[in-house]
Amino acid sequence: MTGSEVTPSFRLAYVPGVTPTKWVRIWNERLPDVPLTLVQVSPAEAPDVLRAGGADAGFVRLPIDRTDLSAIPLYTETTVVVIPKDHVVAAVEEVSPEDLADEVVFHPLDETLEWERRPGQPAAERPATTADAIELVAAGVGVLLVPQSLARLHHRKDLTYRPVTDAPESRVALSWPEDATTDLVEDFIGIVRGRTVNSSRGRTQPPAAKEKPQAKAKAKPAAQAKKKSVARPKAAKRGKPRRRS
Repeated sequence: MTGSEVTPSFRLAYVPGVTPTKWVRIWNERLPDVPLTLVQVSPAEAPDVLRAGGADAGFVRLPIDRTDLSAIPLYTETTVVVIPKDHVVAAVEEVSPEDLADEVVFHPLDETLEWERRPGQPAAERPATTADAIELVAAGVGVLLVPQSLARLHHRKDLTYRPVTDAPESRVALSWPEDATTDLVEDFIGIVRGRTVNSSRGRTQPPAAKEKPQAKAKAKPAAQAKKKSVARPKAAKRGKPRRRS
């Protein structure tokens, strides 16, 4: 390798709550010579990081400004309400936004859910982050609505969560700059979409070696010899008929 050559690499951004471990493992199996670096970003800054070249692709939460960005929606998360374990809501299997009308509901500045009308009673101040809001919930000041993955990410022994019906949901997508759809980006898209290593859009592997013609040629005489070795039974000789006296 000359000094001017650059070793290829791949930078993958991801937002809190998204766990890219499975896809990274497959990447390392298929492309062991191309190191993958993870870059954690907030949902708000993820699009700008991609546009600025801070990552080749990234997992984002929709909606985002799609200007100059491509995005493939992957899955939708259930919305849950995070509550203290001794909260009255903990006694039911699920709740609706109307059930939380009398509750102080936190809406942190990094909130990932889009509400037409925010449920519950507004807090005196909006917490700066979801982590800050979780601390306030643990203090018994109010409750918090988040995608289920964020509730798991900020798990505490003194808190639990319940699904919320008729609530906006968070969609997770894979995004990358439109003008930078490189071969490595295509490789990662294939991995995320579950394509096999021999997929037409994935990195094709060399075809399996075909059986050499010589081997077949050798096998043919051997088969013929086997046929010749099988002796056919001879027809029995018929004796002359005896004359009657």
